[in-house]
Amino acid sequence: MLAAYDAESGLKLIRKAAPDLVVLDIALPKMDGLELLGVLRRESDVPVILLSGKGGEMDRILGLKLGADDYVVKPFSIAELHARIAARLRRARPAAKTKKAAAAAGALQMDFERHEVRAGGRPVRLAPKEFLVLRLLLEADGKVLSRERLLADVWGHEPGLDLDTRTVDQHVARLRRKLGAQGRLIATVPNFGYKLAR
Repeated sequence: MLAAYDAESGLKLIRKAAPDLVVLDIALPKMDGLELLGVLRRESDVPVILLSGKGGEMDRILGLKLGADDYVVKPFSIAELHARIAARLRRARPAAKTKKAAAAAGALQMDFERHEVRAGGRPVRLAPKEFLVLRLLLEADGKVLSRERLLADVWGHEPGLDLDTRTVDQHVARLRRKLGAQGRLIATVPNFGYKLAR
């Protein structure tokens, strides 16, 4: 286990050590935890558990919308935190151990290990969440994925939390734009979700 006591040194440590999970306190000196979370989400899909003294529903929703995978309110027991860490790591492992190293649909190609996407032979840069959405659609092999399923698998949505499913729609819209002509492969299933045409 590695520890840092301010956001700047924490970010350096995360970039250097590439941890399996980050426990992030919102109340940090120099840069608060939510700002650091924003930086992390532009660079990485590492699971993040937020710690906060604010337990209101809107505070939790904000943390999750910004990309946290879980939100723990102070005071909490160490046993509860350990249980939440273990649960998040269990969820993260199946994606890491996927047998396939790459997948393709038409002229759309993804290399999961190299984190590379090519559309019509052209390299495409995707944000971490966009990459994961596209990967899940490819791995679903033509099956329809609901918005709720994507919220759970990509954003760690917990049942019962009123998170806006437009988050998924906005990411899919950006994906389509970035993929150009290959973006047409992502088909909308009205009132349900999305699938990737084969």
